[in-house]
Amino acid sequence: MRHPLARLTNAFPVWVAGGAALALIWPAGFTWFGGTWIVGTLALVMLGMGLTLTFEDFRRIALMPKPVAIGFVAQYTIMPLLGWWVGRVMALETPYAVGLILVACCPGGTASNVVSYLAKADVALSVVMTLCSTLAAVVATPLLTQMLAGTIVNVDAWGLLGSTFQVVLLPVAVGIVLNRVAPRAVAATLSWAPLVSVLGVTLIVASIVAQNSGAIKSSGPQLLLAIILLHAGGFGLGYLLARLCGCELRTARTISIEVGMQNSGLGVVLARRHFADPLTAVPCAISSVVHSVIGSLLAGLWRWRDRGK
Repeated sequence: MRHPLARLTNAFPVWVAGGAALALIWPAGFTWFGGTWIVGTLALVMLGMGLTLTFEDFRRIALMPKPVAIGFVAQYTIMPLLGWWVGRVMALETPYAVGLILVACCPGGTASNVVSYLAKADVALSVVMTLCSTLAAVVATPLLTQMLAGTIVNVDAWGLLGSTFQVVLLPVAVGIVLNRVAPRAVAATLSWAPLVSVLGVTLIVASIVAQNSGAIKSSGPQLLLAIILLHAGGFGLGYLLARLCGCELRTARTISIEVGMQNSGLGVVLARRHFADPLTAVPCAISSVVHSVIGSLLAGLWRWRDRGK
């Protein structure tokens, strides 16, 4: 029999979509949840994921570099080209088109690790792929943005790596160690940890929506459709490429999530820092909501499909 909390966890799409909608209607209720709150919540969620992992999981990933390579190549080919193509097909205004390309050229985000966890995909593989794409972003993001948008951006390499260590690597490492030294205590937390992760992601998405509610409301359906096409294409093509390359189902799901979900927060920071037009940051802000909703829908669908297995 499934744990009663599993039903609430499987409603991940409802939580995220509902939180985003409420934040759009009532921004003041969520704007307080920002800055250190978001960083701390992400770290807590990553700690929860670390509790489900072991050192053997990462040894296993080291012995199967093919999925990491597939995800890495897909991350920096599928998404940037999709961003450029969607912007042209949808005839977006220049700042919106540049912002779409910028976020498409960003590395995989921490949210992909959370969704992989909730989708019961390969979390260790997701963490490794996020780390690899983040390390490469120092060169890949500015280079691809320059090639596709004709605009040079600078990436704060040390800041990016520091954030990745703080929010991803350190909490996961602590969780793995705790799993090794206190397995019984960890086992007692695993029934409710996924729900805590769901609520944490919901608050983060709602906060991002609330802080950008004006821009989201004024951007219009055309930009929203363009961002949906970008991320839906990333999820779909990432999964298809993985399956065509012979990856098993769980690995293909992980690659799909990793490709479809970007570090939109990095995109917002880069847009605000390096582009004079504030509208350039709008696609990046909306992206964070769209890929979270699509990812949560996929996670819910896959959990539902696997519930009897």
